[in-house]
Amino acid sequence: MPAAEALPLVVRRLGLVEYEPTWAAMRAFTDARSDETADELWLLEHPPVFTLGQAGKPEHLLRETGIPLVKIDRGGQITYHGPGQIVVYLLVDLHRRHIKVREMVSLMEQALIDCLADYGLAAERKDGAPGVYIAGAKIAALGLRVRNGCTYHGLALNVDADLAPFSAINPCGYEGLETIRMKDFGVTDGVAAVGERLLAHLGRLLAPRPAADRP
Repeated sequence: MPAAEALPLVVRRLGLVEYEPTWAAMRAFTDARSDETADELWLLEHPPVFTLGQAGKPEHLLRETGIPLVKIDRGGQITYHGPGQIVVYLLVDLHRRHIKVREMVSLMEQALIDCLADYGLAAERKDGAPGVYIAGAKIAALGLRVRNGCTYHGLALNVDADLAPFSAINPCGYEGLETIRMKDFGVTDGVAAVGERLLAHLGRLLAPRPAADRP
């Protein structure tokens, strides 16, 4: 069994990067990794783009906006990425960290909830609808792909993003779902500061645990 010190977590802060090359890089990283490859977290933002999950329905794009639509290989329906929204991609070997897929989803949600709590915001999960919500409105989305026991894709948290593009979709396939951002609650920290807090919570929750503490 790998010792804690044998489970490094590499953080890459990529800035504003185009969606499709980043997606290709995630797949290439996952395909090339070995038992010795360190897990990585990629912190970034994307220029405006809609992404449609592998079982996604095109009709959830309600109107043409000029924003590109990319059909991808994560779970879930349609979502929007754009500047002012934190994206963290989690390239993690689940077997090595003794984490099940559902537990990984819960871990990602908990990191978001804990990060928002740092700003006095009471966020919560919603049964059957992965993501994080405040008073029923969605502030963070997530979606994963697992290949050979390793994850890629990840989560997105609205900090001070333009929310107008969300009106052109049924976010995550839910008609009429309200989408919100941290700025609406008076949070003045930008994506860089919030991103560092979120990375800290993810790192804490991904840290190796004694066998007795695992589900």
